[in-house]
Amino acid sequence: MILPDAQVLAIIVARIGDTLLVTPALRTLRAAIPQGRLTVLAHPKRMEALQYLSFVDELKGITKTSAPTRGWMAKNRYELALVYGHDAALVRYALRASKRVIAFAQRENELNAQLAPAVSEPASPMHAVMHRALLLEPLGLAATDLRLAWQVSPDEQAWAREWRGKHVAGGAPVIGLQIASFATKSHRDWPVSSFQALIAGIAAEHAGARFVLLGDTAAAEKAAPLLAAYPRQAVLAAGRLSLRQSAALMAGLDLYIGVDTGPTHIAGALGIPMVALYHCAYPGRNLLPLQHPACVAIEHPLTGISTAATATMADIPVDAVFQAAMDLLARGGRR
Repeated sequence: MILPDAQVLAIIVARIGDTLLVTPALRTLRAAIPQGRLTVLAHPKRMEALQYLSFVDELKGITKTSAPTRGWMAKNRYELALVYGHDAALVRYALRASKRVIAFAQRENELNAQLAPAVSEPASPMHAVMHRALLLEPLGLAATDLRLAWQVSPDEQAWAREWRGKHVAGGAPVIGLQIASFATKSHRDWPVSSFQALIAGIAAEHAGARFVLLGDTAAAEKAAPLLAAYPRQAVLAAGRLSLRQSAALMAGLDLYIGVDTGPTHIAGALGIPMVALYHCAYPGRNLLPLQHPACVAIEHPLTGISTAATATMADIPVDAVFQAAMDLLARGGRR
């Protein structure tokens, strides 16, 4: 159980997507302490993913290298701390800062003995949101609102309207494309040639369509063939915007199509119509946005981790992605 006026700490040092996967648990936790306060410590380069969320009272940065020097002067500041991940330095900081700490079982038995409790990892794969919610079970809490969360500020909305007015004025529909994951997960990328064929198909049905190419500088480099083939329809945003600017722009899209990476989790949090492409090593059934009003997950035709070494995203046919896009565009927006 947890007292309604409790001071609670959550520590999440992870990539953008993994940070967002914890937001349903944070929402549930905050609702359980209506007179309390929820402080979240996140990686300084990822904490912007949690900005402006109504259920986060205080947001600060922490890393596994800065954690050992913290928490010595204000011990037991919190009644409860939840630690996501397996960094011993973060767990030790939480044990100094909080009277009670819940975390997944750590590699060190000495730490597990101090947790209350150490939560066992599930025996079989489960959806990532439900996995994060396991830390709520010792408190008698269960997450029911499973939507990811991202809040676009009014200033960001205004900026996005201005950007769209300059770069895609008159275009309809406006479709965002996330063509690349990060470098160490490039096997999750759908071929650029497949995206090119997809653009051709959509443009044939929607002559006024505009395609906003999203992502980082690496995605910008991969997007060069698309810009060359469709100079009127394609607009480059990749590598030119901050993460929050990209998210604000995405919030106004008519459709998002992307591979499994951080911006795809953001699209899920924004609730925009979306088509998400998943590699068999990271199946969509464990990652797709839950309770989303308009999401189509395209799974790699192979299944299981054992096939990951030989699986290529080229096996996902263009026709399947095209049909999903057409179906979502025909709905005319969110539901």
